[in-house]
Amino acid sequence: MKYMLLIQSATSQPSEPCAVEEWIAYDKAVRDAGIWVSGHSLADLTTATTVQVDESGDRVVTDGPFAETREVLGGYYVIDVPDLDVALDWAARCPGARGGGAVTVRPVAEF
Repeated sequence: MKYMLLIQSATSQPSEPCAVEEWIAYDKAVRDAGIWVSGHSLADLTTATTVQVDESGDRVVTDGPFAETREVLGGYYVIDVPDLDVALDWAARCPGARGGGAVTVRPVAEF
């Protein structure tokens, strides 16, 4: 079953910043395990654009980092594993789950 691991980082300074080497090792482990489907790191939050559609059907476009949360989406992995328990194990290994960050695990809907 496919699961998306949404990597959310704290907008303030993390208590335990992750080294680039940790991310490289995690990425290699996911690929070597044969469970990697896709994944990307996202560009800086300042490059974000938000689109909303109002009641009249007109779109409202907002540029810039206007998230009103303490976390921002930093990237994602899509993995293919047997069940949720295995997905949670991989999420717990992710460097983004430490230092004030979090990894949200969601099943990918197959239509």
